[in-house]
Amino acid sequence: MAEQIIFYILAAIIAVFSVMAVTSTRLIRSALYLLFVLLATAGLYLLLGYHYLFAVQTAVYAGGIMVLFIFAILLTQKPGERITPEPLKQRVLAIVLSVAGIAFCGHIVYYNFNRVYSFVKEAELPTKQLGMTLMGTEKFQYLLPFESISILLLACIVGAIMIARKR
Repeated sequence: MAEQIIFYILAAIIAVFSVMAVTSTRLIRSALYLLFVLLATAGLYLLLGYHYLFAVQTAVYAGGIMVLFIFAILLTQKPGERITPEPLKQRVLAIVLSVAGIAFCGHIVYYNFNRVYSFVKEAELPTKQLGMTLMGTEKFQYLLPFESISILLLACIVGAIMIARKR
């Protein structure tokens, strides 16, 4: 019963702050609302007993990625500036495409739920094996894509600095 109450509280936090993140007219506030969403998602992982995902969500996303977002915002925008809202035509198009995307994802989940659920249930890995798979250099291990993403993030930071210097 207590787990259900905590789940509903976390779900409400995620829903409310997600809407606030995309509707806020100030960029720094939007980033702060996104931080609350990421922390509540980490709370869901903790509630499910996925301690590794909780740690990754907290350290990487709520910590590192949010610092990167705020750094990019401060380099490319003035922090107190308000965002001008998009025209009505673009907002309607965004809503239609969002609903289509949700319907498409819902269709995939609905028709593949049993197959995916049975695979996940059978394929639970210990944390050590998961870490070796993520950071290994052998076949079907992911160190190279991990390092490629870090180079991409570095290129984004350098690009943000170059844009900020031109101003």
